[in-house]
Amino acid sequence: MTKKMVLKLGVHDEKEKRKALQSVSSLKGIESLSMDMKEKKLTVVGEVDPIEIVGKLKKHCHAELVAVGPAKEEEKKKKEEPLKDKTDAQKIEELLQLYKNHNPYYTQTYRVYSADDNPNACVIS
Repeated sequence: MTKKMVLKLGVHDEKEKRKALQSVSSLKGIESLSMDMKEKKLTVVGEVDPIEIVGKLKKHCHAELVAVGPAKEEEKKKKEEPLKDKTDAQKIEELLQLYKNHNPYYTQTYRVYSADDNPNACVIS
């Protein structure tokens, strides 16, 4: 059974990191290794005994086993509503409603202009 093991290491530079990774990579059954230098954590995935890993690492640096668990965590599937194509009118109505919620004193007025309202207006036909 493939396991994911997280270990906290007492490494301070790249040389110690390289030695630790080389010593662990010599074990059989390792699928992947990754090292986070900010948190100083080594993640090992594979069919290896965690005690063997700690034993190998103790020769080079301080090693502490933080967590052991299954390799692939089942992600909870969220039920998402399927995206529906909205018409332009529905999108405008939705945006208008959002704006009204933001500004409750908003009033919507329309004024239709025609050529009869302004006799000096230029009409191009």
